[in-house]
Amino acid sequence: MSEITKSSLINSIKNVKHPELNVNLITLNSIKKFDQKDGELFLELSVTAKNPDDIKNAITDQIKSDFKEVKKVNLNIKARSSSHISTHKDPRKDAILPGVKNTIAVASGKGGVGKSTVAVNLAVALAQDGAMVGLIDADIYGPSVPLMLGANDKPKVYQAENSVKIIPLENYGIKFMSIGLLVDEKDPIIWRGPMASGAIKQFMTDVDWGELDYLLFDLPPGTGDIQLTLVQTIPLTGAVIVTTPQEVSLIDARKALKMFERVNVPVLGVVENMSYFIAPDTGKKYDIFGIGGGEKICKELNTNLLGGIPIDPRIRQGGDNGKPMVFAIPDAEETKILMDISRKLTEQVNIRNTGSDDKIEIDLGDNN
Repeated sequence: MSEITKSSLINSIKNVKHPELNVNLITLNSIKKFDQKDGELFLELSVTAKNPDDIKNAITDQIKSDFKEVKKVNLNIKARSSSHISTHKDPRKDAILPGVKNTIAVASGKGGVGKSTVAVNLAVALAQDGAMVGLIDADIYGPSVPLMLGANDKPKVYQAENSVKIIPLENYGIKFMSIGLLVDEKDPIIWRGPMASGAIKQFMTDVDWGELDYLLFDLPPGTGDIQLTLVQTIPLTGAVIVTTPQEVSLIDARKALKMFERVNVPVLGVVENMSYFIAPDTGKKYDIFGIGGGEKICKELNTNLLGGIPIDPRIRQGGDNGKPMVFAIPDAEETKILMDISRKLTEQVNIRNTGSDDKIEIDLGDNN
């Protein structure tokens, strides 16, 4: 029997014609278990469906049609519902991004704090919990999301009813778009502010995002044109501020937080990156960049500390290798911290949208 990969299975399932199966939501993350032996395929699939049994036969028939060597398919479908995620209702947002429930900016007032690393791992963490997630790399002058997500293919386009639409790339269960996918990685982006702002608008209006629970924006450092363009184009569900513990970072984090307050964007919380370092040989904890900075700014400005992420070379390596820590090393303590941050963010979104502090129940499924 020839090797069947997860990617080839996903491509097969996307050929299924069934009114309840939205193939645009099928990603590698939808496959929870996968094995093959002696012509028999064992597959567990997580899909958004009210009646998963109705589409089971259609998927089974499609797989057998595409893979003649498969004699038997043992398919277990776990229904995944996004109904547990509350929706930010706003007519302006719905007009531009009709299928997107929530829009969240990941920002920092200062560069070098690991904002893009946090944004990428946060997006993947949300997807790991079953959410449908998109990520816009809004850092036009320094796009790093394609590298961190291990993808550099050119996006495909298609002719819609009244315009040309761009199909976002997908990896690790999330959809994403970046200017880095459209230009050579060695070419600098030498644009004035209005051109960069125009690109961000196009990433919202001209990209086919489909149905998403969260669309995250990895913003450039500072409080400039792109930030203002974003908040003036769509009302954001909220913002997450990334900082490091030392005062030189907190100074600019305060400015970013105050900017969102002035434009009526709720700050959902602060993530303190590079919080500490645990020496692998001794297990001793070192507060390299100080201690308590994230907690300090949260108390000062009345917001929530979503969590503190320690310094770990594997997080950096994951970004350089295009394999986010959350996906590549699921059992690591740092991954558990990142997953906890994503769940606290989900709770804050629920509070923002419903006014309730009831925790959102997320069906994690059987990932063993």
